[in-house]
Amino acid sequence: MLLWPDFSLILCGYLLCRFTPLNRSVWQPVENLVYFCLFPVMLFQAILRSPLDFQNDARLMAAGLVMAGLAIAATHALPRLPWLGRLIPRADFAASAQVAFRFNSFIALAVSERLAGHQGLVLVAVLIGGLVPLMNIAAVWPMARHGEHHFLRALGRNPLVITTCLALTLNLLGFRVPDLFEIPLTRMSNAALALGLMAAGAGLNFQALKGNKVLSTGVLTVRHVVTPALAWCLVQWLALDPAQALVLMAFSAMPTASSCYVLASRMGFNGPYVAGLVTLSTLLGMLSIPLTLTLFEMGWRF
Repeated sequence: MLLWPDFSLILCGYLLCRFTPLNRSVWQPVENLVYFCLFPVMLFQAILRSPLDFQNDARLMAAGLVMAGLAIAATHALPRLPWLGRLIPRADFAASAQVAFRFNSFIALAVSERLAGHQGLVLVAVLIGGLVPLMNIAAVWPMARHGEHHFLRALGRNPLVITTCLALTLNLLGFRVPDLFEIPLTRMSNAALALGLMAAGAGLNFQALKGNKVLSTGVLTVRHVVTPALAWCLVQWLALDPAQALVLMAFSAMPTASSCYVLASRMGFNGPYVAGLVTLSTLLGMLSIPLTLTLFEMGWRF
């Protein structure tokens, strides 16, 4: 029930886009507004709101980096498996590999705040700050190598990478948002959550789900099964405190980033196929997040 308000906004965005005049021509600019303006503001404010506690947050950051690194490695192992590799088209894999390890930051921030309040927002901001550069490099690299694009140029234009690096640097320098700007930034952050979730729903595309079933199953299994299992192992191994463990487990079960298909399309790959994977991952996330948290809570209590 804690997740229902966020998923209801996704459903609202889907219904508005499909059954009212507010179609994709309306939601595409909204998505750009959130991605290039509102969401960076939200990240910036969340990271700067509280001083980083490296003694406590280091284990969470380490867990996130190891989890992401292993998920990326598992994804790139798919074409090398002898019984699967010959069934996976190289171009489609280069475009869709990102689906297996990227995450929907809108949903991650909304869910973490709902689960653990302001502390949850700070913790997930720490994860996002550390993982966004790594995951964007891992997403761009196979497409750049396959399509002969310049991946550093694509990476340097990513607003999330720029914002997180800037905010982390300012936090370490002791900078805090002046009171004069705190309320406007808070209102922009609230708008980012609502519009971001609705835009995720508006981007659901059921017509583009037809594609390589082996590849689709592989990347979605890494995203929604392998990654939560890795997170659970890391929680036990690093002995994270309850709030950190809860945020990491929720983060591990997130659906993939809605911008995956935008990146694939801009780099000249099969955008509709990636859009179908994003749609299916968003739907699976509605099951994987509560299921992962329920199983984790049962194991934690045990």
